[in-house]
Amino acid sequence: MALNTKQTNKNKQTNPSPLKGALDRFAQFFIEPLFLESTLNRELHAVDAEQKKNLQSDEWRLYQLEKSLSNPKHPFCHFATGNLEVLKTQPEAKGVNVRAKFMEFHEKHYSANRMKLVVLGREPLDVLEDWVVELFAGVPNKNLMPNRWEAEVPFRESDLGIQVFAKPVMDLRELQLLFPFLDEEKMFESQPSRYIKHLVGHEGPGSIMARLKEKGWATKLDAFESLVCAGIPGTFDCHISLTEEKEIVKIFFQYVSLLRESPPQEWIFDEQKGMADFDFKFKQKTLASRFTSETSAVMQKPLPREWLLSGYSRLRKFDSQLIDKGLGCLRPDNFRLTIVSQKFPGDWDQKEKWYGTEYRHEKIPDDFMAEIKEAASSSASDRLAELHLPHKNNFIPTKLEVEKKEVKEPAVAPRVIRNSSIARTWFKKDDTFGVPKANLVISCRNPNIYSTAENAVKARLFTNLVRDALEAYSYDAELAGLQYSVTLDARGLLLDLSGYNDKLAVLLEQVLIAMRDLEIKDQRFDIIKKDLSREYNDWELQQPYHQVSNYTAWLNSERDYVVEESLAELPNITAEDVRQFKKQILSQVHIESYVHGNLYKEDALKLADMIETILKPHELPRPQWPVIRSLILPAGSNYVYKKMLKDPANVNHCIEVWLYVGDKSDRMTRAKTMLLDQMTKEPAFDQLRTKEKLGYVVLSGVQSFSTTYGLCFTIQSKERPEYLRGRIEEFLNSFTKTLESMPEATFKDHKQSLIAERLEKPLNLTQESDWHCQRIWSESYDFNWSAEDAAIVKTIIKEEMIEFYDRHMKPGSQEGAKLSVHLYAQTDESIRHAETAETPEASSKPIPITNVHDFRNGLDSMIQTPVGFLEEFME
Repeated sequence: MALNTKQTNKNKQTNPSPLKGALDRFAQFFIEPLFLESTLNRELHAVDAEQKKNLQSDEWRLYQLEKSLSNPKHPFCHFATGNLEVLKTQPEAKGVNVRAKFMEFHEKHYSANRMKLVVLGREPLDVLEDWVVELFAGVPNKNLMPNRWEAEVPFRESDLGIQVFAKPVMDLRELQLLFPFLDEEKMFESQPSRYIKHLVGHEGPGSIMARLKEKGWATKLDAFESLVCAGIPGTFDCHISLTEEKEIVKIFFQYVSLLRESPPQEWIFDEQKGMADFDFKFKQKTLASRFTSETSAVMQKPLPREWLLSGYSRLRKFDSQLIDKGLGCLRPDNFRLTIVSQKFPGDWDQKEKWYGTEYRHEKIPDDFMAEIKEAASSSASDRLAELHLPHKNNFIPTKLEVEKKEVKEPAVAPRVIRNSSIARTWFKKDDTFGVPKANLVISCRNPNIYSTAENAVKARLFTNLVRDALEAYSYDAELAGLQYSVTLDARGLLLDLSGYNDKLAVLLEQVLIAMRDLEIKDQRFDIIKKDLSREYNDWELQQPYHQVSNYTAWLNSERDYVVEESLAELPNITAEDVRQFKKQILSQVHIESYVHGNLYKEDALKLADMIETILKPHELPRPQWPVIRSLILPAGSNYVYKKMLKDPANVNHCIEVWLYVGDKSDRMTRAKTMLLDQMTKEPAFDQLRTKEKLGYVVLSGVQSFSTTYGLCFTIQSKERPEYLRGRIEEFLNSFTKTLESMPEATFKDHKQSLIAERLEKPLNLTQESDWHCQRIWSESYDFNWSAEDAAIVKTIIKEEMIEFYDRHMKPGSQEGAKLSVHLYAQTDESIRHAETAETPEASSKPIPITNVHDFRNGLDSMIQTPVGFLEEFME
């Protein structure tokens, strides 16, 4: 279920065969909702837990601050999510029957004429339509008028012309400009904000961002429009990660004056329209739940019904008058300025009611407003000469022909079309999706990059500097549907390009040259280093459940580093250090490339030639290739790693329990672990979240590392990790009886669900590429792993699963192995921590990990066992 400011969106995804039954149950939510007291109470606690989860999220804090400082007579000002205090405690203290209020709300607002339904199934359309008529005819139609909030506006004149200083949790330094804008709901053909944000948010030569970057004043700029609610204008926003806020505001308004002075350019609109048309025509398939959710939301808009699938994604008509009207909203007397900083000004004098965000707000000083008005009215003679409209985009694809390869069955594996001591190239021509796109992934193996934490940080600075150097050039490629990334992994450097294949080689050439010839300037290095330092520090302020899995992976890896290790190395690294290390990054590597999509073998070989010709690497002998291995937890082991969280205001603890099973390449091990996940996921969620209300974040599932496999449980909660560990163990212990008493029909249903999941085909080109790359980089070459897993699941009997569960999962097992990570909040608000943390069946107390280096050195490693051999895939 998803909520926004004007609608509720409920969706349900099922396996295809029981769709009618699922629809029947879904329809009853709206025909005869029960509103049981117990269910309502659980959901209110879930809402409260979710709100507490977001208390330290700057995104939520700043959004609520924007709302709280808006017109109190407009519903936009209200609390965005709610909590137990406002939904239960306060109303009940006033004698309000909360259940009756919810039923009253449902009666007042839910009506068939306000609802839109999307059903996606494999059955014929006539059958689906008959089911909908049969099952949803009982939804009451009260002929309610659509909700409109036209009497008041969210931002009055008195709410504008002000500056707000907000203190964030993370080390953000951001400038936010908010302008009440047009109501674009019925402007779906022209969408003037698309034209304006394209230019304001541009990063190429002549743009605001290019000027700010040149001066070292900003690192990121985002421009976007936001719909507030039906019947009123939305907002136009510009968020800039900054260093000098006053100068930036003036440059922004100078650029707006340039746009006002320049008549709207139809060629710019045509570029946007053309790319929007291409993107819709060649849109990749998404999850059924996402498609139905997005489409039902679009159906609430006043679009012609024949345009529902494209929605607002396409542009249809150039309207210069509406563009001018939109630009007319970007005025000095029609905006609010927000400066987000942990240090400036330092004298915040108020706290926002719901999240406690410290802030100060006041009228923009007269002298600063005078400077803004002067910038907004500037002419060509007194405006910065560096500001101008963008040039035409040469990356826009012109060759979109697709020669689909006709095959009886799509090929399961790519083929090796080149294999030398320097480089290996894998290739698969798309034989499934028929889109003019391609994916290219290049792994440059280099043992030096991850040999130490210091080297890993230097390599990370190098990749960030490469992206920084290419920012203006690659922005056009991004607008034209071509993306690239330069990242690191334990093997070395990873370069990834994807998008329309027409100009992919052009982008590749420039990225490779930038990597080879990167000039590291002191000023840009200092900015990039500070950004990385903030990123590392902010990482430790994330919600605990976002952090915990990194520690679990670190403890299970033969060679890996966590953020605190990187953060310790960063201050001492200089620009000269990175200049010297750059010589090692690409000089001696083994290059392994993967090419997939609307290309021929000859095209793939040309790309391989380009890579070798530009980089000119020396051979890296096979024994020096980095080997990635995970650690083996001994039978009967029970380890725990404990860490205090950095954020003093965070109230949530977190635990992750990883139950080690064995070798990832062993198909039977994988199949049984996945089947256990299938059987335990819903009961675990129901017991630990719904019934015990331990917290909003309760997760379970298969967790694999480079060469090992297991089952993982994660809980974020106000309760202490020791208590949470006890509740997980109690669930695991009780599930023994659930499994033993499980009817054969239910066991078979679980198997069928897992088999259906494993036999699902890739949704799109990108997903198939990801699946292939996982098998290539791991050197398992198990390209048919999913079908093989399904075949093995089919053979498993319940008695085998009971034995497997008792051996690996059941508390007290002599063969089971467990690793727990405990993250502690500095503020302890737990109420149940005095209760026992260990079940009577626990075989041993956890052994604390006090020295991670010694812990990892004391364990054996699981080697990668290839399922296939490289020679099988050679051409």
